[in-house]
Amino acid sequence: MKKFKFIATMLVVLMFSTIFLTACNDSGDKEASKGSEEDYVINMGYYNCDHMIAGPLGEMVGFFEEQGLNVEVTGNGQVPQAMTAGHMDVGYIGTTGLLRAFLLDAPIRIVANNHIGGSMYLIVSNDIKEPEDLIGKKLAIGSQPELNGTWISASQNLGIPLEAEHYETYDFGSDQEKFLALKLGQIDGFTACDPWGSMAEYEGIGYRMNTYYKLPTDKLGACCMLSMNKNFIEEQPELAKKKILAHIESLKYIYQQPLQSAKAFSHVFQVPLEVSLRTIYVKTVEDGRSLTWKVYPEYLENMVEFLMEYGLLEKEPNIEEVTHLELLEELKAERDDIDFDAFIKEFVDPIFPLGMDYEEWKEKAYEVDEGSRI
Repeated sequence: MKKFKFIATMLVVLMFSTIFLTACNDSGDKEASKGSEEDYVINMGYYNCDHMIAGPLGEMVGFFEEQGLNVEVTGNGQVPQAMTAGHMDVGYIGTTGLLRAFLLDAPIRIVANNHIGGSMYLIVSNDIKEPEDLIGKKLAIGSQPELNGTWISASQNLGIPLEAEHYETYDFGSDQEKFLALKLGQIDGFTACDPWGSMAEYEGIGYRMNTYYKLPTDKLGACCMLSMNKNFIEEQPELAKKKILAHIESLKYIYQQPLQSAKAFSHVFQVPLEVSLRTIYVKTVEDGRSLTWKVYPEYLENMVEFLMEYGLLEKEPNIEEVTHLELLEELKAERDDIDFDAFIKEFVDPIFPLGMDYEEWKEKAYEVDEGSRI
């Protein structure tokens, strides 16, 4: 396996030190956090991806505090491993990694949705004019691109070979590192989520050659979910339910206060506000209402079908076993503001209708701004 090394690694660490945090606390510290609800420290992790913005936003805007939650937030790419080791209670995680962890007997369960579809990109340098130009080039698509869902979609859509033998392929620790490597001219392209596609276009160093939103079967999948350690669910059910409620409030805030959400996004990812605004627009209007807490079993089934077809899972997981939706159902029974479709119809459609172009949406985002809660 090749691991790309470049002299700017330390620069990456410095640039993104606010979001490169350790995935796991010492097990002794975790044990000390257990006990009463008031004393319990919830360890929550998220991937550094635009799909997961509800996680850090919940802390920044104050939804955790409003629910009386003490949450330690970690942004990195080791959520399944940390949850498996018992060091993490809550995780914003891609469905593929979640299902793989579940099949390895990780105590991980889906408790709510987070993002449907995909919104993953193949980002290439401006020197790449045609898909065929990628053959033989340096691409950060993993040393086994045949297991990269975004690359599978891109290679099929663009009509170029899937297999690693046709390219110089590299693994990176993060999408931020890929972006910087493209900027430094060390690679010719990479797969990633936003804001790194938008950042490449904003800085004029590259562009999105392919967007992976629907599965190759032209069906919608389940991109990423809100997951919890089943032990945390069993031992702290009220805290777990409050965390789901904070997740819902964060998603509502993104739809209703996109400017403030974009400011939070810029703080988390250290990117310009224009990049953040564009990213929020894509997630909430251009791609449809892709950020959601509503779980669609059929989308999960579509995702499993895709993963099995391309050998991305060793065996088919039991969807009923990997989901734990009882807490979400309890919230829906207790409150009349948990129905996602009703929320969109009443509070979002009249202000930010589907089909609204970006400039009109941005003007409206500034108009409805109620001031910062951050």
